[in-house]
Amino acid sequence: MDTWELLAREAIRETLARYAHCADRGRFSELAELFAEDGVLAIDGREPICGRDQIIQFLGSTKTSLGSTLERPYIRHHTSSISIEVHDGETASARSYFLAITERGPDHWGRYRDELIRAGDLWLFNKRQVKVDGHSATSWRANK
Repeated sequence: MDTWELLAREAIRETLARYAHCADRGRFSELAELFAEDGVLAIDGREPICGRDQIIQFLGSTKTSLGSTLERPYIRHHTSSISIEVHDGETASARSYFLAITERGPDHWGRYRDELIRAGDLWLFNKRQVKVDGHSATSWRANK
């Protein structure tokens, strides 16, 4: 594996990690910057959310819902089993699993399927597909 590909893989891992940290801290403008200008957040069962402004708006409404449902409104996303395929110097894809935890314990879990593009030294989501595989009986997500 060439050095440029190792650097690309590490930058992609950083993008995936920053997504979780920004989501958990409510830093939605920073999270939206991880997407290409016209990037898509596609959550199964919903219309795709296109563009940074729409992503920020959607996440703000999610934060409001979380805050009104939980006594201590926090969420922590854990991403694992990351598999990255660098197609060339400009495009890549990634697959991973996630587990979201709230004050009630495990809340919901599923898979991310990502298409990424290079923007200078950064790798941005061109599309993030979110598939929720399950949720707990007391899940915030299921009861919102």
